Amino acid sequence: MRIGELAQRTGVSARSLRYYEQQGLVRSTRSEGGQRHYLAAEVERVELIRQLFDAGLNSKVIARLLPCVHSDDAAVIEDAFTTMVSERDRLTAGIARLADARDALDVLIEANTRYRRGAGSSC
Repeated sequence: MRIGELAQRTGVSARSLRYYEQQGLVRSTRSEGGQRHYLAAEVERVELIRQLFDAGLNSKVIARLLPCVHSDDAAVIEDAFTTMVSERDRLTAGIARLADARDALDVLIEANTRYRRGAGSSC
């Protein structure tokens, strides 16, 4: 299938698909005219890549994880596992930082609310 069809079937822009290919995340062959052609299996791969991006992983990490999808090589599987755990820990730390920021904002909102109540009653 051509890049436009892959984009339509996956909901990913052609520009993103070219980026994925540049990063080594997907593969295509080229026609004599230079058009990209993808195998049907790339639909599932692009959907997985999109999910990994949506989960906050970057293209370098995704490139490390993708080989384990269809591998029986214990070293590849172990590397992917270690990478996934590391990324989960990174996301967990980010969530904790966001929760701390939210809590600090809640304190400021409460202080502002008390101030506004006090300022409004003296007018």
